[in-house]
Amino acid sequence: MRQYTDEELLAMFFEGDNPNYAFSLIVRKYQEPVYWHVRRLVISHDDANDIVQDVFVKAWKALGKFRKDSALYTWIYRIATNEAFSFLNKKKRRYMLPLVDVSKQLEETLEADVYYQGSEMEKKIQTAILSLPEKQRAVFNLRYYDEMKYEDMAKILDTSVGALKASYHHAVKKIEQSVHGD
Repeated sequence: MRQYTDEELLAMFFEGDNPNYAFSLIVRKYQEPVYWHVRRLVISHDDANDIVQDVFVKAWKALGKFRKDSALYTWIYRIATNEAFSFLNKKKRRYMLPLVDVSKQLEETLEADVYYQGSEMEKKIQTAILSLPEKQRAVFNLRYYDEMKYEDMAKILDTSVGALKASYHHAVKKIEQSVHGD
């Protein structure tokens, strides 16, 4: 199947005969990367699937008002990040858990995950990543796993490039300390 650029997809959505088809192509293009982005934040496969559905429902409802002042993928990632953070915040409120306990719960979910197939070292790294504050974890995941540019991350997380670089640096140091016990 042909891989369309974001510009082509947006043109098909706004100017084409079938916006539903154009949107289905957008979903096909971004469903998997958005799933993995969300999954790394919330850990649970089922929760990630539910959140990704919500992301694309929100995207569908809002795409008609998309101003094109950011790239389509950064816009979708921003929705996904916000939905994942909202989910985690609801989880904290629902169970009246402090952040440390939510991280512990996510770690337990990782331990019990039948889909997880990483080595012990990978599990140590994932556990270290889970100990990071939410936004720092998002910065680390976007940079390390998605290899996203700081400029794009700044649009997604609505912060400065300098703050993101500092956050990533601190995240890497915390992970190294946790994994190597320094």
